[in-house]
Amino acid sequence: MGFQQGLSGLNVSSRNLEVIGNNVANAGTFGAKFSRAEFSDMFANALNGAGSNNIGIGANLGAVAQQFTQGNITTTENPMDLAINGNGFFQLSDGENPTVYSRNGQFKLNREGFIVNNAGHKLLGYQADNQGTIVPSQATELTLPTSGIEPNQTDRINLEMTFDSRAAVASGTAIDFNDPNTYSFATSQTAYDVKGQSVGLTYYMRKTSADNWDVYVAANGNSIQSDGAGDPVRVASITFAASGGNPTTTNAGAVQGDAGTITTYDSANNPLTTVTDGKFTLPDIPQVAMSSGALTEGISGIGFDLSKSAEYGSSFAVTGLTQTGYAPGQLTSITIESNGIVMARYSNGQSKPAGQVELATFRNPQGLQPKGGNEWSATYASGDPVTGIPGDGNMGLLQSGALEESNVDLTGELVNMIVAQRMYQANAQTIKAEDQVLQTLVNLR
Repeated sequence: MGFQQGLSGLNVSSRNLEVIGNNVANAGTFGAKFSRAEFSDMFANALNGAGSNNIGIGANLGAVAQQFTQGNITTTENPMDLAINGNGFFQLSDGENPTVYSRNGQFKLNREGFIVNNAGHKLLGYQADNQGTIVPSQATELTLPTSGIEPNQTDRINLEMTFDSRAAVASGTAIDFNDPNTYSFATSQTAYDVKGQSVGLTYYMRKTSADNWDVYVAANGNSIQSDGAGDPVRVASITFAASGGNPTTTNAGAVQGDAGTITTYDSANNPLTTVTDGKFTLPDIPQVAMSSGALTEGISGIGFDLSKSAEYGSSFAVTGLTQTGYAPGQLTSITIESNGIVMARYSNGQSKPAGQVELATFRNPQGLQPKGGNEWSATYASGDPVTGIPGDGNMGLLQSGALEESNVDLTGELVNMIVAQRMYQANAQTIKAEDQVLQTLVNLR
């Protein structure tokens, strides 16, 4: 009888319409994946074996399979929004239940500093230590710093400059920081003490003879090294080879060829050390007065690197001047890079890794169990998650300030809806026709 086939057709057509309707409803849901109703035919079992003349008894819903194809990525104004361009899933935890997985990257910070989704589930990743070092290990709930960054004392200065070999020997026997005729060139930068207080350093280069230079350093206008009379004392002298170039260290540790030397001096103008690699340690910078009248803490042990400086027949030029210290700063923004590293940026211009997002992939993502809220849980069918950082294998890369749209093709789903509706109507006609056949049999005399 055709009632069985027609009724099964109505059932599967109705379920197909439900699947299509759910797809249409989630066309605007970020990270949502469309589903496809997959049907199978049905045959009755025969005791005497199957035959080629067996007629099926209808259709059955075999599975509702989610399709994890990549959705379009749209940009937003929120740096905490994340899109995955690849096969990875975000890992989320509520601290009690098993980890769930999602493609929806709508994240925010809660009051405790954790990165959470709209359900309050916390994003998992690797936490950085106080120095900003990330060591991949067991993923934990990512938390961001809510306080500022502590100051860092300057411990290294790199000065890369060109000395002008054509410069005249400076006049006078002593340097006067207020008289440009007593030195050849000067440049300045800011250093920081242990409390993050700024100290203005000025480096004076004074040519004493061909290829020979004395280096003086002033902190907030006062020489960091003075004699008993209070006159500035050089902190180092530089000797370049006549052929030019920059100081380098030879394998034998001696001056050969184009190598140059730097000799440091104490406050009595006595030579301390001679180096050939262009690197030496500045004398201790004493306490100096700030504009407010307060005294700085002083700075000791600053390594000074002139190894990339050179002497040529060209104008004085500073091509690089860096130092390692900085003042304290407050957290101003958070950015997330394509490799998942979460960068904390501060008001003093510093930035430091706060953590790194970890992603997961599955051998069979269609085996994941939908949990609602754009989340899935792992099952035996999906296999165990394979975890890693963005960019590893087929994990995919992250795009900050962007979200992955639903992969629902709305136009295609509307066409599928029309086809499913016609299928439902056709199966209803099958039942109607079978009813008419039975009515004819009943009316036989």
